[in-house]
Order: sequence, then structure tokens, then C-alpha cells
Amino acid sequence: MHKASSIATSTWLICGGIVPLIVMPTWCSFANAQVAPDGTLDTTVSQSANNFTIINGDRVGNNLFHSFSQFSVPTNGSAFFNNASDVQNIFSRVTGGSVSYIDGLIQANGGANLFLLNPSGIIFGANAQLNIGGSFIGTTANSIKFTDGVEFSAINSPATPLLSINVPVGLQMGSNPASITVQGTGHSLSNPGGLPLVTQNPSATELRVQPGKTLALVGGNLELKGATLTAKQGQVELGSVSGAGLVSLLPTLQGYTLGYEDGQNFGDIQLTGRSLLDISGVNAGSVQIRGRHIQFTDGSLVLARNLGNLPGGDIRLQATEAIDLIGTTFDSTIRSGVRTEAVGVAASGNISVITPRLTLQQGGGLNSNSVGVAPSGNIHIDATAIEMSGFSPINPNSVSTLSTSVYGSGNAGDISIKANSLLVSNGASLISATFGRGSSGKVAIRTNHTTVMGQSPAGQYSNISSTTFATGNAKTLTLDTAKLQILDGGAVATTTFFAGNGGDISINATESIEISGRSRNNNSSINSSTTRLIPQLRQRFGLPDILTANAGSVSITTPNLTVTDGGTVSVTSQGSGNGGSLNITANTIRLDRQGSIQAQTESGDGGNIALQVGKLLLLRDNSAIAATAGGNGDGGNININAPIITGLENSDIIANAIKGQGGNIQITTQGIFGLKLSDQLTPDSDITASSQFGLSGTVQVNTIGVDPNSGLVQLPANVVDPSQKIATGCTGNEGSRFVATGRGGVPQNPTQQVTSNRIWSDIRDISAYRTNSEITAQIPPSPKVIDQATSWHRNPQGKIELVADKYPAQTQQVLTCADLLTSLNNVSNNTIDGNSKHRV
Repeated sequence: MHKASSIATSTWLICGGIVPLIVMPTWCSFANAQVAPDGTLDTTVSQSANNFTIINGDRVGNNLFHSFSQFSVPTNGSAFFNNASDVQNIFSRVTGGSVSYIDGLIQANGGANLFLLNPSGIIFGANAQLNIGGSFIGTTANSIKFTDGVEFSAINSPATPLLSINVPVGLQMGSNPASITVQGTGHSLSNPGGLPLVTQNPSATELRVQPGKTLALVGGNLELKGATLTAKQGQVELGSVSGAGLVSLLPTLQGYTLGYEDGQNFGDIQLTGRSLLDISGVNAGSVQIRGRHIQFTDGSLVLARNLGNLPGGDIRLQATEAIDLIGTTFDSTIRSGVRTEAVGVAASGNISVITPRLTLQQGGGLNSNSVGVAPSGNIHIDATAIEMSGFSPINPNSVSTLSTSVYGSGNAGDISIKANSLLVSNGASLISATFGRGSSGKVAIRTNHTTVMGQSPAGQYSNISSTTFATGNAKTLTLDTAKLQILDGGAVATTTFFAGNGGDISINATESIEISGRSRNNNSSINSSTTRLIPQLRQRFGLPDILTANAGSVSITTPNLTVTDGGTVSVTSQGSGNGGSLNITANTIRLDRQGSIQAQTESGDGGNIALQVGKLLLLRDNSAIAATAGGNGDGGNININAPIITGLENSDIIANAIKGQGGNIQITTQGIFGLKLSDQLTPDSDITASSQFGLSGTVQVNTIGVDPNSGLVQLPANVVDPSQKIATGCTGNEGSRFVATGRGGVPQNPTQQVTSNRIWSDIRDISAYRTNSEITAQIPPSPKVIDQATSWHRNPQGKIELVADKYPAQTQQVLTCADLLTSLNNVSNNTIDGNSKHRV
């Protein structure tokens, strides 16, 4: 087989015809495929039919080097590296510029690792096989670098190349690495009933390394078309690099882990046609996939089943642009994505995804399961945007899921998500669940914008949840976001369906929370609940009719909470357990068009509701705040602290019971509008804590009006000598008088507003009247009658003056009547229009 005139034409000349690279070549009976040395090393190749035997080469220490001008293996053919059994590494390069097409067997002696280096490209056909004792690294890099600086290059191959005794440290990629393609017929896994474990069937085509070893493909774009890559208990490495850079080779017990430089450019990786990366085993291995755009479609899967006593290896997907996990597009029961399973006593592997954009569509999934005593692995997502959407077009019951779950006594793994935006829609599910004695995992989400909305055609509503279907407890769900929207029947929930207690929900939304609308089977909600499934689902999950669990608590903090069009925030128990507590802290809470905040039980004690509202609590159009109980249970308690509470259009605040005692309602507010106390519900807006057959609860409303401190006047700090403010009058039979009329600005009662009336005060400067003239003797003054002021006015200086028709000024007593008369004459001259004046 010869390559066409130019690699850029992406065509092959096969038996005289030209076909595209994307078509699997058909080999002629006189196959021209060749394994031919290039003469730069002591490599010798012998051929028998389609089988090639490779001997000699150049050995340096435990490293063996081969150099080929062409390296292609035809269908049913083989290339046999007949090396010494003590060789640790076989390094083979292809320098002739032709693509290596491998559709037969590559084998080597002993436990040697085999490196196949061809910068022009590598294609593995459906019949390609590996029979080597060590790891296999297929790459389109330009060269292999060693610790001593020696570089084994397929681009620059001098007549006497430098070879190294040391271990390889990296693959030097060129500026535009060629692609690598692996073809096959697809895996034969099945899971028709959605069971916790998939059924493993051997693949008809498979590229496999020995257990505990590494199978690595590193080049430009990577395309797996129905390929099965198997490294039981080992490691699978897929790396797509689009520009020059070094890909490090990091030795491990399983072979090699690949490392990438900061700022390295990446290419695309596609897994289609039920491709499979299988690292299952007694102690499951690990997978690393690095690229720009990574895409799984058509039921393509990473499978890591752990049967051992050591934790499974990690599954790491990292992309610089996007990762798409898209479900089945043909008749398959296996969803595209990543699946780890724990069957033994040790945990299944953790799943880590780092990408700007993560998409799960048409039943795609990231799932970690356990069926025994071992816990399932954790899932961690770090992305800018996450979109979980849709269901399988073949099976509407198969929705896109991101989940951890247990079916035994082990605990489910935790789910942690960090993203700018998260969208869960069309029935998709982000869930940690237990179907056994173990608990569900914690769910922790940190985003800027979170939206949960809609349902699938099969009736499954979109949800973020922590759930128990058995005796294990549901753990906490924590959501930190700026804006949360739950629309068209979506839910954020912790739920129990049997005896395990419901988990707590903690939501902190720094901007707003909107809960609105309903779907065919569900109202949009934030809820922690114990729920009785319909008989068909109870039978499917093997659940009895009894329901004894307690609901968890819900805690919400946000500036603005809006619940409309049937949306709910609730803690609910449909069994004999108690309803949980519900605590909301917000500046404004608006319930409209049958929006509700509820704490309900069917027969246990009703849950409690506490609302701390900074500005406004508004209920309208048949909305409600309710803490109720059925059967013998007591109604829950409601505690509301809000400046303004408004209830309109038959909206109610309820703490009712049937046979038990009604709950207690305590409200602290400055004003309630539209709501009235009532013994029972009426068509108006009511506040009621009644019981049909038991004792009614209590309703206490504390209305705070005007702040009593607003009527207080602060006294002056400096004390004034009153003697300096009082004029001395003439002694006589009649003393001075002061008359004040009115309240002087004092309000009628503490709740009355303070008026602007001023208190009258005497501010005259009387120092001039207290000066004494020289006297030699005193005589008693003649009795004088002081005229009472009959009016007042303000002078040009702004001071108040009292006016009497005749007002003799008061002066100190003089020694003689002449002196007294003189003083009186001086005062009499101080008149205006014949009236005396008195300054205050």
C-alpha cells in the first residue's frame, strides 16, 4: 500500500483506486502493506505472507530502538517485534512520510513497553490487536525526549542517531500533529432495565493491553469510531494536541500518565458508534482525556467497574472549549458518558470534569454507582456553563443525568459543582440517591445563575435533588447562587420515599429566587419531603405502603423571593413522620396566583415556618402561608416578622389541624392590610389557627406603630443660672406674674406626632439693669402697680416683645425720690407710639 501523491489530499491509493481516509480500506490479496526499515538503525524485517518479523535494532541498556520508512500491518497480518525478553522499552519510529495503517496484530516478547511514533498519522482498523506485555503508546509526535536530553526524532533522523539509555520524559509534538483514528464495530454492553450495573459482553473488535498497563494515544485530532480500548485495572490516556509542545510521560505503577504544558493548544476528540474505554477490574484503573472539544455520542462510554479492595482510579475529562455527552441516536440501552461502578468492598472511581462548557443531552450521563458495602465515587464539575437537557429519542424514560447512587450499605458519593451558569431542563436530573441502607451523598452547587425547568414526555420533572428510596438518609443539598429560577414544574428537593429521613436544603441567592409555574405532574418547588409514590413506582422500587420518615428542613436567604402560578416552597410529610422546619430570610416575599409557602404533614406534627422579612410580605390571588396537619397531628407554628404584610384576593395565613391542636401564629409588624383574624377560612383573606375536631391554636399579632423615642426631646447639657435671666422688679404690695397659655409643643399622648410649636423663653440681656449708681442712702419706694401685657409682636431683630399700654420699668431702688423719678423718666422715654415695651 502506498500513500497518494500528497498527504494533504487525505486519500489512499489502494489496489489502483483512490478512497477517502475516513473509509476503512479493503486490502487486496497481494497487499502492498509494508513494514520496511529506513536503514538508519540496525533494524531487520523479514516477511512471510502478511506477517512481518522485526529483529535486531539498536539496543542501549534496556531500551531497544527501531526505525522504519513504512509501518503498516494488513488485515489478518502481523508485525512481530522479536526482542530479547529483558528489554523494557521498544522505541519505533516511522520516517518515510506515510500513514501507518494497522489492521492486524502487533506483538512483542516479554513485558516491554512499545512506542509507535509516526508524525504522518496512525489508523487502527477494526481488526487491529495488541499482544504485548507492557504499555502501548501510539503517537504522531515528532520525537521522544529522554532525561539526558537525547531526542529520538522521526523528522530529523541523522545517519547515526543519538540513542539513550535513560527513560523517556516526553513527546515533542510538531506544529500541526497528524490525527489518530481507531475503528471498530462498537461495544456490546446492555442495560435494558436501567439496572445499577451494566451487562458486560465481549466486544467483537478490541484494542487491548495487559491488565495494569497503559494504553495511550497522543496526536492531533483523535477519532474513535466504534472502537473498544481496554486496559483492565490499568490506564487509558487520550490526548489531542493541535500545536507544538511537550507532552510529559510520567511513570506510574500502571505505566504512564500524560502531562501537558500550560498554554498548550489542543485538538478535538470524538467517540462515536458505541465506542468504549474500559478500565474495569479487580482494582479499576483510570482514564484521562485532554482536548479542545471532547464529544461522546451514540452510546459511547467510559466504564470503570471496581471489584477489588482498593478504590477505583479517577476518571478525568478536561477540555479547553467544550465537552458534549450526547445520548443514543439508535437502538441502544447504554447512555453516552462516564460510568463508574463499585461491586467489591472499595469505592468506585471519582469523576472530574473541567471545561468551559459541559453539555449532557438526549440521555447522556455522568454516573457513579455502588451495589455493595463500598461507597460510590464523587463527581466534581468545574465549568463556565453547564447544560443538562433532554431524554433519549429511543427511550423517553432515559433522561440526561448527573448522579451518584448506592444500592447497598455503602454511601453515595458527593456531587460538587462550580459554574457560572447551570441549566437543568426537559426532565434532566442532577441527583444523589440511595436505594439501600447507605445514605445519599451531599450535593453542593456554586453558580451565578441556576435554572431548573420543565419535564420529559414520560413525565419526569427536571430536578436537583438528594433522595432516599429506602432506609438510608438523604444528605444535605447546598446551593449558593446569585439568581435561581425554578420554572414549569422543575424542583430543587431532598426527598424520602420510605424510612430514611429527608435531607436539609440550604439556598443562598444573592440577587433573587423565582419559583413559577407547573408541569403536567409537578408544581415548581423548593421542598424537603417524605412522599408516597404511586403503586406502580412503589412496586418498581420494592417499597412498602408505609411511610415513616421525617422531612428535612429548608433554609433560604435572598433579597427577593417570588413564588407564582402554583409554585411552592415547602416541607412536607405524607406519612406518619413530622414535617420539617422552613426558614426564609428576605427583603421582599411575593406570593401570587396560588403561590404558597407550606409546612404540611398527613398525620404527624406539622412543620414550622419562620419568615424574617425586611420590607414587604405580599400575598395575593389565592396564595397562602400554611403550616397544617392531617389526622391526629398538630398544626405547625408560623412566626412572621415583617414591617408590612398585605393579603389580597382570598390569600391566607393558616396553621390548621383536623383532630390535633391548631398551630400557633405569631406576627410582628407595623401594619397588616387586607388580612383579618378568623375562626375558619372564608372567601376573604384570613389568618386562622383552627382545628376541626381539636383545640384551636393561638394567633398573636404585635403591631408596632410610631417609635416612642420620636417624641422625646433631649435636654441641654449646660445648666443656666436662672437668676441672670430674671429682671428685678420694685418691691411692693403686688409681686411679679408670668402667664403661659397652651401645651408648649408637648403632644397629647406618646403616639401623637410632635408639633412645631415652640416653648416661650425669656432671652433678654438684663445686665444693664443690674448696674448700681453711687448712692448714699435708701428710702422705701412708692408702691407701683405693674400693668399686665395685653399683646405681643416680633421686632425687626426677630425677638418677641410683650406690649402693655403702660409698663413702668423696674429698676433698683434709689436713695432719694428725685433719683427714683429720674430713673422712671428714663424708662418712660423707652416707648414706641406711647406704649412701653418688654423684651424677651
